[in-house]
Amino acid sequence: MALSLKARKRWSLVILLVGLPIYVVIAVSTMNWLYPDPVARAPIWLELAIYVGLGVLWAVPLKFIFMGVGQPDPDA
Repeated sequence: MALSLKARKRWSLVILLVGLPIYVVIAVSTMNWLYPDPVARAPIWLELAIYVGLGVLWAVPLKFIFMGVGQPDPDA
C-alpha cells in the first residue's frame, strides 16, 4: 500500500525531528566507542569518511518517504 502525500509529509517531519537527532547521537556515540581516547583518535580523513557514510546511510532506506514531499499535491 502506497502512502499518500499527506502521510509522507507527516512521516518525513517525524523522521527529521525525532529520528534524525537520535541517529546523530548513535553515530557520535559509535565513533566515541570505536576511538575512546581523544589523543589517539582516527585520522581526520577516516572520521570524515565514516561520518559521510553514516550521513548517507540513514536516508537510503527512507528515501521513498521523502520523494516528492516538496512538490504540490497532485490530487488537489
